[in-house]
Amino acid sequence: MAKTVVITRPAEQAGALAAQLEAFGFTAVQFPLLEIHPLDDPTALKNVLARLHQFRLVAFVSPNAIDATFGRLDAWPPTLPLAVMGEGSRQALARHGVTADRYRILSPNNPLRTDSETLMQALDLGELRGGRVLILRGESGREFLAEALRAEGVEVEQVAVYRRSAPGPSEARRQQLRALLDRGARWIITSSEALQNFVDAVQALESAEDVAKLQHQKIFVSHSRIAQTARSLGLREVFLTTSGDAAMLTALQSSA
Repeated sequence: MAKTVVITRPAEQAGALAAQLEAFGFTAVQFPLLEIHPLDDPTALKNVLARLHQFRLVAFVSPNAIDATFGRLDAWPPTLPLAVMGEGSRQALARHGVTADRYRILSPNNPLRTDSETLMQALDLGELRGGRVLILRGESGREFLAEALRAEGVEVEQVAVYRRSAPGPSEARRQQLRALLDRGARWIITSSEALQNFVDAVQALESAEDVAKLQHQKIFVSHSRIAQTARSLGLREVFLTTSGDAAMLTALQSSA
């Protein structure tokens, strides 16, 4: 019987990975733990895109930020560098025609730590000091990157370009979640927020048996911080991979 792998990304971002998993012989199931929504008022994004020439660097916190931004942009300025966290964001840029052979794209050098801390290490702070950096992000999130840049003498502007939420509860989702817990699936979880939503959803089943099953699910994560959070929440089988779908597929095959 094919091993079941649960993709917990927002639904619109799960299709390509699901197809790859099926091609490798897995049974791919989509169970989104996050929903991505456009902002009710995109005025701030429109205004900042009209003055990209004012910035020395634009940093995107996630593929969601990239997709929301390029949905309102015809072309990226050829001389304006971009910064991203991981391989998923590089792939998102490539879908919009922004690749390393044509644009300067900065990202962390450590594939096991693709976050604001390691991105800071990849930046040329001497080049940025005295200038302005734009950070495009969700409505909420960590402030480390903005605070670290300001501490180095960089003027930072942050603009929210999307918002996240947990999917609403329904009896269909509750039944699907119970079935997946019973099956002992492999879960791909790529953010701490999605991980917390996962735990909350299981606890909302109000069953000690289901909570016990949660502890033995195989959890595949792409960042050491998510792995640490998973273990702190009582999850026992946590597998850490490097950034990107290819690394995730390799890890899943190794565990099969």
